[in-house]
Amino acid sequence: MTTSATSLEPHASLQNRRLLLGVSGSIAAYKAAPLTRLLVKAGAEVQVILTEAATAFVTPLTLGTLSKKPVLTGFLRDAASGQWHNHVELGLWAEALVIAPASANTIGQLANGLCPNLLSAVYLSARCPVFLAPAMDLDMYAHPAVTQNLQRLRSFGNHIFDSPSGELASGLAGPGRMLEPEEIVTELAQFFAQR
Repeated sequence: MTTSATSLEPHASLQNRRLLLGVSGSIAAYKAAPLTRLLVKAGAEVQVILTEAATAFVTPLTLGTLSKKPVLTGFLRDAASGQWHNHVELGLWAEALVIAPASANTIGQLANGLCPNLLSAVYLSARCPVFLAPAMDLDMYAHPAVTQNLQRLRSFGNHIFDSPSGELASGLAGPGRMLEPEEIVTELAQFFAQR
């Protein structure tokens, strides 16, 4: 009996894919560690970009160790020499930009073309598909401003993962949770399998 490659390797379509993983400031940033590990395990090359706010929740050391690449946290690589991280090159290099978690602040920036950090600059330069996994408290997630921003991002052709209901960091329960890393990897694998 022959078994297909896809049933043996459910995430084979991620092999050798160049992925940018943007991590914004949300308590759900801790999920970026298992997400990075799963993507690398599936064979993807993962370059992590952390916003300054995200560094309060997860360290560059953790994500750099898991991705096997230095984590990018700002425009400048070395201020003394003027070396910088070229957001245009990063946007051209990537086969997909995945922002997980995507905070309300980051969603607002992207929806309105604001560019205060490396992640938003890469987003504006990216020619690849963009996937966002919102993460915030339920009242924020339901707020008309966030709803409108998500609709706007969808209208730009971005892929927005639905936020599942569940217990939130605030102690409340409802939608606003970041999609689990395993589910994000499965969604990405299915996307690339169809290309």
